[in-house]
Amino acid sequence: MSTGPARWIMHLDMDAFYAAVEQRDNPALRGLPVVVGAQPGGRGVVATCSYEARRFGIHSAMPIHEAHRRCPDAVYLRPRMAHYLEVARHIRAVMATCTPVVEPISIDEAFLDVSGLGHLVGPPETIGAQIKAAIRDAVGLTASVGIGPNRLVAKIASDFGKPDGLVVVPPEQVLDFLGGQPVGVLRGVGSRTLPILQRLGLRTVADLRRLSLTQLQAQVGPRIAASLYQQARGIASDRVGERAARRSLSKETTFGVDVADSGVLRDTLRGLAAEVATAARQEGIAGRTVTLKIRFCGFETHTRQRRLPRHSDDARTLFATAWSLYEAGKPVRLIGLGIADLGAPEPVQPDLFDGAAERPADNDRERRLTVAVDRIHARFGVGALVSAADPMDRARGLDETPECPQSHIRVS
Repeated sequence: MSTGPARWIMHLDMDAFYAAVEQRDNPALRGLPVVVGAQPGGRGVVATCSYEARRFGIHSAMPIHEAHRRCPDAVYLRPRMAHYLEVARHIRAVMATCTPVVEPISIDEAFLDVSGLGHLVGPPETIGAQIKAAIRDAVGLTASVGIGPNRLVAKIASDFGKPDGLVVVPPEQVLDFLGGQPVGVLRGVGSRTLPILQRLGLRTVADLRRLSLTQLQAQVGPRIAASLYQQARGIASDRVGERAARRSLSKETTFGVDVADSGVLRDTLRGLAAEVATAARQEGIAGRTVTLKIRFCGFETHTRQRRLPRHSDDARTLFATAWSLYEAGKPVRLIGLGIADLGAPEPVQPDLFDGAAERPADNDRERRLTVAVDRIHARFGVGALVSAADPMDRARGLDETPECPQSHIRVS
Protein backbone atom coordinates (compact mmCIF):
# COMPACT_ATOMS: atom_id res chain seq x y z
CA MET A 1 0.00 0.00 0.00
CA SER A 2 1.16 3.51 -0.83
CA THR A 3 2.19 5.69 2.12
CA GLY A 4 2.16 8.91 0.07
CA PRO A 5 -0.68 11.45 -0.27
CA ALA A 6 -4.08 9.97 -1.12
CA ARG A 7 -4.85 9.76 -4.83
CA TRP A 8 -8.38 10.71 -5.87
CA ILE A 9 -9.32 10.24 -9.52
CA MET A 10 -12.73 11.34 -10.77
CA HIS A 11 -14.57 9.97 -13.79
CA LEU A 12 -17.36 12.26 -14.99
CA ASP A 13 -19.87 11.01 -17.56
CA MET A 14 -22.87 12.98 -18.82
CA ASP A 15 -26.16 11.08 -18.65
CA ALA A 16 -27.57 10.10 -22.09
CA PHE A 17 -25.85 13.23 -23.39
CA TYR A 18 -27.28 13.73 -26.91
CA ALA A 19 -30.80 12.74 -25.87
CA ALA A 20 -30.59 14.84 -22.70
CA VAL A 21 -29.62 17.91 -24.74
CA GLU A 22 -32.62 17.37 -27.02
CA GLN A 23 -34.96 16.98 -24.05
CA ARG A 24 -33.52 20.09 -22.44
CA ASP A 25 -33.95 22.15 -25.61
CA ASN A 26 -37.48 20.84 -26.23
CA PRO A 27 -39.40 20.36 -22.96
CA ALA A 28 -42.14 18.51 -24.87
CA LEU A 29 -39.70 15.59 -25.19
CA ARG A 30 -39.16 15.20 -21.46
CA GLY A 31 -40.44 11.90 -20.16
CA LEU A 32 -40.64 10.44 -23.67
CA PRO A 33 -38.41 7.75 -25.21
CA VAL A 34 -35.97 9.69 -27.40
CA VAL A 35 -33.56 8.00 -29.79
CA VAL A 36 -30.77 10.02 -31.41
CA GLY A 37 -29.15 8.47 -34.48
CA ALA A 38 -30.34 7.07 -37.76
CA GLN A 39 -33.92 7.36 -38.94
CA PRO A 40 -36.20 4.31 -39.00
CA GLY A 41 -36.45 2.69 -42.40
CA GLY A 42 -32.81 3.23 -43.28
CA ARG A 43 -29.40 1.93 -42.38
CA GLY A 44 -27.51 3.13 -39.36
CA VAL A 45 -27.45 2.76 -35.60
CA VAL A 46 -28.48 4.42 -32.36
CA ALA A 47 -26.01 7.10 -31.23
CA THR A 48 -27.61 7.38 -27.80
CA CYS A 49 -31.06 7.29 -26.27
CA SER A 50 -32.91 8.61 -23.25
CA TYR A 51 -33.43 6.50 -20.16
CA GLU A 52 -37.10 6.24 -21.09
CA ALA A 53 -36.04 4.49 -24.32
CA ARG A 54 -33.62 2.23 -22.46
CA ARG A 55 -36.55 0.65 -20.65
CA PHE A 56 -37.41 -0.96 -23.99
CA GLY A 57 -33.93 -2.48 -24.24
CA ILE A 58 -32.62 0.13 -26.68
CA HIS A 59 -28.94 1.03 -26.34
CA SER A 60 -26.11 2.77 -28.19
CA ALA A 61 -24.84 1.08 -31.36
CA MET A 62 -28.06 -0.95 -31.75
CA PRO A 63 -29.23 -1.15 -35.39
CA ILE A 64 -31.96 1.43 -35.88
CA HIS A 65 -34.40 -1.12 -37.31
CA GLU A 66 -34.13 -3.14 -34.07
CA ALA A 67 -34.67 -0.01 -31.95
CA HIS A 68 -37.76 0.83 -34.00
CA ARG A 69 -39.06 -2.73 -33.63
CA ARG A 70 -38.75 -2.48 -29.86
CA CYS A 71 -40.26 0.98 -29.59
CA PRO A 72 -41.96 2.26 -32.74
CA ASP A 73 -43.52 5.17 -30.81
CA ALA A 74 -40.19 6.65 -29.72
CA VAL A 75 -39.10 10.06 -30.99
CA TYR A 76 -36.29 9.51 -33.51
CA LEU A 77 -33.96 12.49 -34.04
CA ARG A 78 -30.90 13.06 -36.18
CA PRO A 79 -27.74 14.10 -34.28
CA ARG A 80 -26.82 17.79 -34.09
CA MET A 81 -23.09 17.33 -33.59
CA ALA A 82 -22.12 20.99 -33.81
CA HIS A 83 -24.64 21.82 -31.09
CA TYR A 84 -23.49 18.97 -28.84
CA LEU A 85 -19.87 20.09 -29.27
CA GLU A 86 -20.82 23.60 -28.15
CA VAL A 87 -22.56 22.26 -25.03
CA ALA A 88 -19.53 20.05 -24.33
CA ARG A 89 -17.29 23.11 -24.51
CA HIS A 90 -19.21 24.71 -21.64
CA ILE A 91 -19.04 21.49 -19.61
CA ARG A 92 -15.26 21.31 -20.04
CA ALA A 93 -14.98 24.92 -18.93
CA VAL A 94 -16.74 23.93 -15.70
CA MET A 95 -14.34 21.00 -15.24
CA ALA A 96 -11.39 23.37 -15.62
CA THR A 97 -12.64 25.46 -12.68
CA CYS A 98 -12.50 22.34 -10.50
CA THR A 99 -8.98 21.17 -11.37
CA PRO A 100 -6.41 21.99 -14.05
CA VAL A 101 -5.75 18.27 -14.64
CA VAL A 102 -8.54 17.18 -16.98
CA GLU A 103 -8.31 14.41 -19.58
CA PRO A 104 -11.26 14.35 -21.99
CA ILE A 105 -12.10 10.82 -23.12
CA SER A 106 -14.96 11.67 -25.46
CA ILE A 107 -17.39 14.48 -26.09
CA ASP A 108 -19.30 13.72 -22.89
CA GLU A 109 -16.84 12.17 -20.42
CA ALA A 110 -13.49 12.88 -18.83
CA PHE A 111 -11.08 11.88 -16.08
CA LEU A 112 -10.09 14.53 -13.53
CA ASP A 113 -7.31 14.39 -10.95
CA VAL A 114 -8.81 15.89 -7.80
CA SER A 115 -6.02 14.79 -5.45
CA GLY A 116 -5.01 17.48 -2.98
CA LEU A 117 -8.27 19.43 -3.20
CA GLY A 118 -9.35 18.29 0.25
CA HIS A 119 -7.87 21.33 2.02
CA LEU A 120 -9.49 23.73 -0.47
CA VAL A 121 -12.89 22.15 -1.13
CA GLY A 122 -13.47 19.25 1.24
CA PRO A 123 -13.75 15.47 1.02
CA PRO A 124 -14.29 13.70 -2.34
CA GLU A 125 -18.07 13.61 -1.79
CA THR A 126 -18.11 17.41 -1.55
CA ILE A 127 -15.89 17.82 -4.63
CA GLY A 128 -18.14 15.56 -6.67
CA ALA A 129 -21.33 17.25 -5.51
CA GLN A 130 -19.96 20.69 -6.32
CA ILE A 131 -18.94 19.85 -9.89
CA LYS A 132 -22.28 18.12 -10.55
CA ALA A 133 -24.12 21.21 -9.30
CA ALA A 134 -21.91 23.53 -11.35
CA ILE A 135 -22.61 21.57 -14.55
CA ARG A 136 -26.34 21.56 -13.83
CA ASP A 137 -26.27 25.33 -13.32
CA ALA A 138 -24.19 25.91 -16.47
CA VAL A 139 -25.97 23.70 -19.01
CA GLY A 140 -29.04 22.28 -17.27
CA LEU A 141 -27.88 18.65 -17.55
CA THR A 142 -27.01 15.90 -15.10
CA ALA A 143 -23.71 14.06 -14.83
CA SER A 144 -22.72 10.85 -13.06
CA VAL A 145 -19.49 10.98 -11.08
CA GLY A 146 -17.30 8.21 -9.74
CA ILE A 147 -14.28 8.90 -7.51
CA GLY A 148 -11.66 6.38 -6.47
CA PRO A 149 -7.92 5.83 -6.09
CA ASN A 150 -7.41 5.06 -9.79
CA ARG A 151 -9.00 5.28 -13.22
CA LEU A 152 -10.51 1.79 -13.18
CA VAL A 153 -12.36 2.23 -9.91
CA ALA A 154 -13.53 5.75 -10.83
CA LYS A 155 -14.95 4.59 -14.18
CA ILE A 156 -16.79 1.61 -12.73
CA ALA A 157 -18.12 3.80 -9.90
CA SER A 158 -19.57 6.39 -12.28
CA ASP A 159 -21.34 3.68 -14.30
CA PHE A 160 -22.58 2.04 -11.08
CA GLY A 161 -24.35 5.22 -9.96
CA LYS A 162 -26.07 6.21 -13.23
CA PRO A 163 -28.06 8.28 -13.80
CA ASP A 164 -27.22 11.44 -11.83
CA GLY A 165 -25.03 9.42 -9.49
CA LEU A 166 -22.16 10.18 -7.14
CA VAL A 167 -20.19 7.16 -5.91
CA VAL A 168 -16.97 7.47 -3.91
CA VAL A 169 -14.84 4.36 -3.29
CA PRO A 170 -12.05 4.82 -0.69
CA PRO A 171 -8.91 2.67 -1.09
CA GLU A 172 -9.87 0.38 1.81
CA GLN A 173 -13.21 -0.43 0.13
CA VAL A 174 -11.91 -1.13 -3.40
CA LEU A 175 -11.78 -4.93 -3.13
CA ASP A 176 -15.29 -5.17 -1.65
CA PHE A 177 -16.70 -2.75 -4.24
CA LEU A 178 -15.13 -4.56 -7.19
CA GLY A 179 -15.92 -8.02 -5.83
CA GLY A 180 -19.64 -7.67 -6.36
CA GLN A 181 -19.36 -6.29 -9.90
CA PRO A 182 -19.99 -8.55 -12.92
CA VAL A 183 -16.79 -9.55 -14.73
CA GLY A 184 -18.05 -7.73 -17.82
CA VAL A 185 -17.18 -4.35 -16.27
CA LEU A 186 -13.45 -5.05 -16.56
CA ARG A 187 -11.50 -3.76 -19.56
CA GLY A 188 -10.74 -6.48 -22.07
CA VAL A 189 -13.81 -8.57 -21.28
CA GLY A 190 -15.70 -8.52 -24.54
CA SER A 191 -17.73 -10.82 -26.76
CA ARG A 192 -14.90 -13.36 -27.00
CA THR A 193 -13.56 -13.34 -23.44
CA LEU A 194 -16.85 -13.12 -21.52
CA PRO A 195 -18.21 -16.53 -22.68
CA ILE A 196 -14.92 -18.18 -21.67
CA LEU A 197 -15.16 -16.75 -18.16
CA GLN A 198 -18.84 -17.64 -17.86
CA ARG A 199 -18.17 -21.25 -18.89
CA LEU A 200 -15.72 -21.39 -15.98
CA GLY A 201 -18.47 -20.20 -13.63
CA LEU A 202 -16.84 -16.78 -13.16
CA ARG A 203 -19.73 -14.33 -12.88
CA THR A 204 -18.32 -11.65 -10.58
CA VAL A 205 -14.94 -10.04 -10.06
CA ALA A 206 -14.71 -11.90 -6.73
CA ASP A 207 -15.12 -15.18 -8.66
CA LEU A 208 -12.30 -14.14 -10.98
CA ARG A 209 -9.95 -13.65 -8.03
CA ARG A 210 -10.16 -17.33 -7.24
CA LEU A 211 -8.08 -18.15 -10.32
CA SER A 212 -4.31 -17.88 -10.19
CA LEU A 213 -2.48 -15.97 -12.89
CA THR A 214 -1.29 -19.25 -14.39
CA GLN A 215 -4.85 -20.59 -14.55
CA LEU A 216 -6.07 -17.41 -16.21
CA GLN A 217 -3.26 -17.51 -18.76
CA ALA A 218 -4.27 -21.02 -19.78
CA GLN A 219 -7.81 -19.81 -20.50
CA VAL A 220 -7.45 -16.36 -22.11
CA GLY A 221 -3.76 -15.97 -22.96
CA PRO A 222 -0.95 -14.14 -21.17
CA ARG A 223 -1.75 -10.55 -22.16
CA ILE A 224 -5.44 -10.51 -21.23
CA ALA A 225 -4.78 -12.68 -18.17
CA ALA A 226 -2.26 -10.22 -16.74
CA SER A 227 -4.68 -7.32 -17.22
CA LEU A 228 -7.65 -9.11 -15.65
CA TYR A 229 -5.56 -10.40 -12.74
CA GLN A 230 -4.53 -6.85 -11.82
CA GLN A 231 -7.92 -5.26 -12.42
CA ALA A 232 -9.67 -7.83 -10.23
CA ARG A 233 -7.40 -6.68 -7.39
CA GLY A 234 -8.03 -2.98 -8.03
CA ILE A 235 -4.61 -2.35 -9.55
CA ALA A 236 -4.75 0.27 -12.31
CA SER A 237 -3.23 3.54 -13.45
CA ASP A 238 -3.88 6.73 -11.52
CA ARG A 239 -2.32 9.01 -14.12
CA VAL A 240 -4.51 11.71 -15.65
CA GLY A 241 -3.39 14.13 -18.31
CA GLU A 242 -3.84 15.25 -21.86
CA ARG A 243 -4.57 12.48 -24.33
CA ALA A 244 -2.38 11.89 -27.33
CA ALA A 245 -2.94 14.42 -30.09
CA ARG A 246 -5.84 13.63 -32.37
CA ARG A 247 -4.74 12.02 -35.62
CA SER A 248 -7.84 12.45 -37.78
CA LEU A 249 -11.42 13.64 -37.94
CA SER A 250 -14.01 12.33 -40.36
CA LYS A 251 -17.69 12.28 -41.23
CA GLU A 252 -19.53 9.72 -43.31
CA THR A 253 -23.05 8.97 -44.56
CA THR A 254 -24.72 5.62 -45.21
CA PHE A 255 -27.58 5.82 -47.72
CA GLY A 256 -30.85 3.96 -47.30
CA VAL A 257 -30.48 2.72 -50.90
CA ASP A 258 -27.38 2.65 -53.11
CA VAL A 259 -26.96 5.98 -54.92
CA ALA A 260 -25.65 6.45 -58.47
CA ASP A 261 -26.77 10.08 -58.94
CA SER A 262 -23.64 12.21 -58.90
CA GLY A 263 -25.73 15.23 -57.92
CA VAL A 264 -26.89 13.57 -54.71
CA LEU A 265 -23.36 12.39 -53.97
CA ARG A 266 -21.93 15.85 -54.62
CA ASP A 267 -24.42 17.60 -52.34
CA THR A 268 -24.01 14.96 -49.64
CA LEU A 269 -20.25 15.39 -49.74
CA ARG A 270 -20.67 19.15 -49.50
CA GLY A 271 -22.68 18.64 -46.31
CA LEU A 272 -20.04 16.30 -44.88
CA ALA A 273 -17.35 18.88 -45.60
CA ALA A 274 -19.36 21.51 -43.72
CA GLU A 275 -19.71 19.26 -40.67
CA VAL A 276 -16.04 18.22 -40.64
CA ALA A 277 -14.98 21.86 -41.00
CA THR A 278 -17.32 22.96 -38.19
CA ALA A 279 -16.06 20.21 -35.85
CA ALA A 280 -12.45 21.08 -36.71
CA ARG A 281 -12.98 24.76 -35.91
CA GLN A 282 -14.64 23.80 -32.62
CA GLU A 283 -11.38 22.09 -31.64
CA GLY A 284 -9.05 24.65 -33.19
CA ILE A 285 -7.55 22.17 -35.66
CA ALA A 286 -7.21 21.94 -39.44
CA GLY A 287 -6.19 19.25 -41.90
CA ARG A 288 -3.39 19.04 -44.43
CA THR A 289 -4.57 15.73 -45.97
CA VAL A 290 -8.13 15.24 -47.26
CA THR A 291 -9.54 11.71 -47.61
CA LEU A 292 -12.52 10.57 -49.67
CA LYS A 293 -14.11 7.26 -48.63
CA ILE A 294 -16.46 5.35 -50.92
CA ARG A 295 -18.22 2.04 -50.18
CA PHE A 296 -20.10 0.08 -52.82
CA CYS A 297 -22.54 -2.80 -52.56
CA GLY A 298 -20.93 -5.81 -50.90
CA PHE A 299 -18.84 -3.59 -48.57
CA GLU A 300 -16.18 -3.00 -51.23
CA THR A 301 -14.49 0.12 -49.85
CA HIS A 302 -12.01 2.53 -51.45
CA THR A 303 -10.21 5.54 -49.99
CA ARG A 304 -8.32 8.24 -51.84
CA GLN A 305 -6.24 11.06 -50.39
CA ARG A 306 -4.85 14.40 -51.51
CA ARG A 307 -2.44 16.67 -49.66
CA LEU A 308 -3.22 20.38 -49.46
CA PRO A 309 -0.61 23.12 -49.79
CA ARG A 310 -1.49 24.27 -46.26
CA HIS A 311 -3.62 23.24 -43.27
CA SER A 312 -7.25 24.17 -43.81
CA ASP A 313 -10.54 24.17 -41.89
CA ASP A 314 -12.45 25.70 -44.80
CA ALA A 315 -15.47 23.64 -45.88
CA ARG A 316 -15.23 24.72 -49.53
CA THR A 317 -11.59 23.68 -49.75
CA LEU A 318 -12.28 20.32 -48.13
CA PHE A 319 -15.27 19.67 -50.37
CA ALA A 320 -13.55 20.68 -53.61
CA THR A 321 -10.53 18.52 -52.80
CA ALA A 322 -12.60 15.47 -51.87
CA TRP A 323 -14.90 15.83 -54.89
CA SER A 324 -11.89 16.00 -57.20
CA LEU A 325 -11.04 12.48 -55.99
CA TYR A 326 -14.46 11.09 -56.90
CA GLU A 327 -14.71 8.86 -59.97
CA ALA A 328 -18.15 7.95 -61.26
CA GLY A 329 -18.83 4.23 -61.36
CA LYS A 330 -20.92 1.78 -59.41
CA PRO A 331 -23.76 2.91 -57.11
CA VAL A 332 -22.52 4.12 -53.73
CA ARG A 333 -23.70 2.78 -50.37
CA LEU A 334 -21.52 5.01 -48.17
CA ILE A 335 -19.57 8.20 -48.78
CA GLY A 336 -17.24 9.88 -46.30
CA LEU A 337 -14.82 12.77 -45.95
CA GLY A 338 -11.98 13.07 -43.48
CA ILE A 339 -8.96 15.18 -42.64
CA ALA A 340 -5.62 14.04 -41.26
CA ASP A 341 -2.11 15.42 -40.72
CA LEU A 342 -3.71 17.85 -38.29
CA GLY A 343 -2.32 21.19 -37.21
CA ALA A 344 -3.32 24.77 -36.60
CA PRO A 345 -5.31 26.60 -39.30
CA GLU A 346 -3.06 28.59 -41.65
CA PRO A 347 -4.26 31.88 -43.11
CA VAL A 348 -4.09 32.21 -46.88
CA GLN A 349 -1.35 34.65 -47.80
CA PRO A 350 -2.35 36.79 -50.82
CA ASP A 351 0.06 37.24 -53.69
CA LEU A 352 1.01 40.92 -53.63
CA PHE A 353 1.84 40.79 -57.34
CA ASP A 354 -1.53 39.31 -58.31
CA GLY A 355 -4.14 41.98 -58.87
CA ALA A 356 -6.88 39.41 -58.37
CA ALA A 357 -5.66 38.40 -54.90
CA GLU A 358 -8.01 38.91 -52.00
CA ARG A 359 -7.49 42.02 -49.90
CA PRO A 360 -6.95 41.54 -46.13
CA ALA A 361 -10.41 43.02 -45.54
CA ASP A 362 -11.91 40.32 -47.74
CA ASN A 363 -10.15 37.62 -45.73
CA ASP A 364 -11.37 39.14 -42.48
CA ARG A 365 -14.92 39.39 -43.81
CA GLU A 366 -14.77 35.74 -44.89
CA ARG A 367 -13.59 34.64 -41.45
CA ARG A 368 -16.32 36.61 -39.70
CA LEU A 369 -18.88 35.00 -41.98
CA THR A 370 -17.50 31.56 -41.10
CA VAL A 371 -17.79 32.32 -37.38
CA ALA A 372 -21.40 33.47 -37.85
CA VAL A 373 -22.27 30.30 -39.75
CA ASP A 374 -20.68 28.19 -36.99
CA ARG A 375 -22.88 29.89 -34.41
CA ILE A 376 -26.01 29.19 -36.45
CA HIS A 377 -24.94 25.56 -36.88
CA ALA A 378 -24.30 25.24 -33.14
CA ARG A 379 -27.79 26.49 -32.28
CA PHE A 380 -29.91 25.02 -35.07
CA GLY A 381 -27.82 22.18 -36.54
CA VAL A 382 -25.62 21.95 -39.61
CA GLY A 383 -28.61 21.57 -41.92
CA ALA A 384 -30.02 24.98 -40.92
CA LEU A 385 -28.13 26.74 -43.72
CA VAL A 386 -27.80 25.57 -47.31
CA SER A 387 -25.23 27.31 -49.50
CA ALA A 388 -26.26 28.50 -52.94
CA ALA A 389 -25.25 26.11 -55.69
CA ASP A 390 -22.15 27.08 -57.59
CA PRO A 391 -22.35 27.86 -61.34
CA MET A 392 -21.09 24.36 -62.23
CA ASP A 393 -23.91 22.80 -60.23
CA ARG A 394 -26.49 24.98 -61.93
CA ALA A 395 -25.17 24.06 -65.34
CA ARG A 396 -25.49 20.38 -64.43
CA GLY A 397 -28.91 20.83 -62.86
CA LEU A 398 -27.64 19.79 -59.42
CA ASP A 399 -28.84 22.77 -57.41
CA GLU A 400 -31.70 20.95 -55.70
CA THR A 401 -31.05 19.95 -52.12
CA PRO A 402 -31.63 16.20 -51.61
CA GLU A 403 -33.16 14.73 -48.53
CA CYS A 404 -30.38 14.53 -45.98
CA PRO A 405 -29.44 10.90 -45.27
CA GLN A 406 -28.42 9.65 -41.85
CA SER A 407 -24.84 10.37 -40.87
CA HIS A 408 -22.57 10.16 -37.87
CA ILE A 409 -19.30 11.77 -36.88
CA ARG A 410 -16.22 9.77 -36.05
CA VAL A 411 -13.03 11.05 -34.46
CA SER A 412 -9.85 9.18 -33.70
